[in-house]
Amino acid sequence: MSTNAKNIAKTEDKAAAKPSAKRPQAKSARRRSREAALQGLYQWLVTGDDVATIDAHMRELDEFDKVDRAHFDALLNGCILEAADLDAVLARHVDRKTTELSPIEHGVLMIGAYELKHCMDIPYRVVINEAVELAKSFGGTDGHKYVNGVLDRSAVDLRPVEVAARNAKQNTVQAAAPDALK
Repeated sequence: MSTNAKNIAKTEDKAAAKPSAKRPQAKSARRRSREAALQGLYQWLVTGDDVATIDAHMRELDEFDKVDRAHFDALLNGCILEAADLDAVLARHVDRKTTELSPIEHGVLMIGAYELKHCMDIPYRVVINEAVELAKSFGGTDGHKYVNGVLDRSAVDLRPVEVAARNAKQNTVQAAAPDALK
């Protein structure tokens, strides 16, 4: 084998050993439950179908076996049953009636507001991040920015103690940072 061929082989071996790009992480069962609930909420917002019909349809999907069923049930049923209450929470922070939002952004915001209100085991920043990821995957170009802003402000209403504690911690870290530079 020539020297040039050996160098090419070494380069190819190194290239094969290095990951060329970040591999997408496998979706968690909770993320899949949010995605399925969003699809169900979209159907409900657009068609007005009853929750039993939507639930049955969602359970027929190929990937439904990978969903956290308990979380899916809580999200789909909870968001539909509490739609008026969730919209009232969101209405304080949106720039138009929730009925005028795109069905995707509206559904994502409903899921986020429901999780902020009822899923205390999920930190509020995680709730917001998951909603932003849903909006990026299914919503319009900049819908995720809108979702982030609305849910960030809604978190202050729904989880005031948690938000205040996080803000106090950030302020402490920021105040200590200039001292570390001395």
